[in-house]
Amino acid sequence: MAQKAAPPAPMAAAAADGVLRDGGLPRQQCASGVLMVRPAAFGYNPETAASNSFQPSRAPEAPGAAAAALQEFEELRRALESEGVSVCAVEDITPPAKPDAVFPNNWVSFHEDGTLVLYPMQSVSRRPERRREIIEHAVDELGFHIARELDLTQYEREGLFLEGTGSLVLDHTERVAYACLSPRTHTRVLKHWARELGYEAVTFAATDPAGAPLYHTNVMMAIGARFVVIGSEAIVPSDRERVLARAHASGREVIELGHAEIARFAGNVLELGTWDEALGDARVLVMSESARRALDRETYAQLSGATDAVLAVPVPTIERLGGGSVRCMLAEVFRSA
Repeated sequence: MAQKAAPPAPMAAAAADGVLRDGGLPRQQCASGVLMVRPAAFGYNPETAASNSFQPSRAPEAPGAAAAALQEFEELRRALESEGVSVCAVEDITPPAKPDAVFPNNWVSFHEDGTLVLYPMQSVSRRPERRREIIEHAVDELGFHIARELDLTQYEREGLFLEGTGSLVLDHTERVAYACLSPRTHTRVLKHWARELGYEAVTFAATDPAGAPLYHTNVMMAIGARFVVIGSEAIVPSDRERVLARAHASGREVIELGHAEIARFAGNVLELGTWDEALGDARVLVMSESARRALDRETYAQLSGATDAVLAVPVPTIERLGGGSVRCMLAEVFRSA
């Protein structure tokens, strides 16, 4: 691996995306910093399993799961840092025990214009994950400036939810928010979010092979600077052509996945901005080892050809018990210009 130099200033990485935002400055598709939360009490959560078919329907025997999840977290953190990604790793605290704290992208997002968004979450047991000190760490360590705050958590009182960049897969350069509707993703909250942030909302239905709604959009879709990964087989036929047409309209290479790849988290990937001494501004596509193994040779060649590097890290315990993979563990922080 080439030796890494210091990460570039945010606008240097942004310029490579080549799309201008308001005021003539480039929009960033790929963040160069991420927030991670080090789990203190990782485990199976029956409350979330009710709407997440990627989790077991019943609590499995899982001795040593918390320790294994912590090790997987550390391996991912180190791997990201070795690729030049800036990581702010914040400690979870107990009590209360928060089995899903390792997935911070569901409750907060940090946007390029300085907007901070707090999201309503379906599971009552997950709501204590929203801690102000976590935000403060990310602001201080990753150079984010809060220009405004959009707090959508009041929708929890009405039983309406939008679980961050789990519910939303964002094309930042085209200003499009893709959302697979489910008990965790409600159109009313989505419309509020899209109006405030200036995105077009593209909604659709997607299901697993048994017909259950996919709980989050980011388990079947991801957008990078030059590609769109999409689990087209999961999208219901009445929506499939429309959604694929919108993805193709972005000018990116569209890489389609089937149910088997989705089940192994091949859609739960994230491209990040980084810096390489030889390449300069670069991008790294982060996925789990399970996702990497799910891709056949042709699909992997197509995907790896649309980014600068691929980083595959094993997180089997987190995937098996938590029902989420590496993308869910990373909340992007778009550093303010």
